[in-house]
Amino acid sequence: MKRSRFTEEQIIAILKQQESGVSTADVCREHGISSATFYKWKAKFGGLEVSDARRLKALEDENAKLKKLLAEQMLDNAILKDVASRKW
Repeated sequence: MKRSRFTEEQIIAILKQQESGVSTADVCREHGISSATFYKWKAKFGGLEVSDARRLKALEDENAKLKKLLAEQMLDNAILKDVASRKW
């Protein structure tokens, strides 16, 4: 996945700038982003504080790690079942 040029803190600052009364088009032009990107960020980070965004990122990382562990465990389980079902 492509990394963003902006950190969560910067994204939240951009969203707060728009909430303070600056038009969306001006904010997008100033920071060099498209309006689609802005609204995608708003859907994900709207209403969050910086600490909430950090916690969200940590939870997403932990969730990805746990999904990977589950997939590996399920694969090991399937291999063991396959080996046990064969006749020697």
